[in-house]
Amino acid sequence: MSNENKANVDLISLPMLAMSEIPIPNADAKRIVALVKEDGRISGYQLSDGTVLDKDAGVRLAKQGGIRGVGIATRNGSEYLKSLPDGTENNNLGNLPSISQ
Repeated sequence: MSNENKANVDLISLPMLAMSEIPIPNADAKRIVALVKEDGRISGYQLSDGTVLDKDAGVRLAKQGGIRGVGIATRNGSEYLKSLPDGTENNNLGNLPSISQ
């Protein structure tokens, strides 16, 4: 493997190391299509079927395989969802539209 290919693999692998869990999605798993924000902070997620969940419910559903394309990460003792790197920027959670609740 060339050094350039190793560098690309490392850039994709690094975010995966930050995740405490990478659930396997069910066949009918939904995608996150928007972030729910309150005072500029993520408080929940809107799913592809229109369902809106708070952060904790989103983490629980992802752990059950109900959300596709995310892993579980932890910061300051709180779990949250993080996009799985797939080489596409437009489906990263940080690039999704925001809605207010």
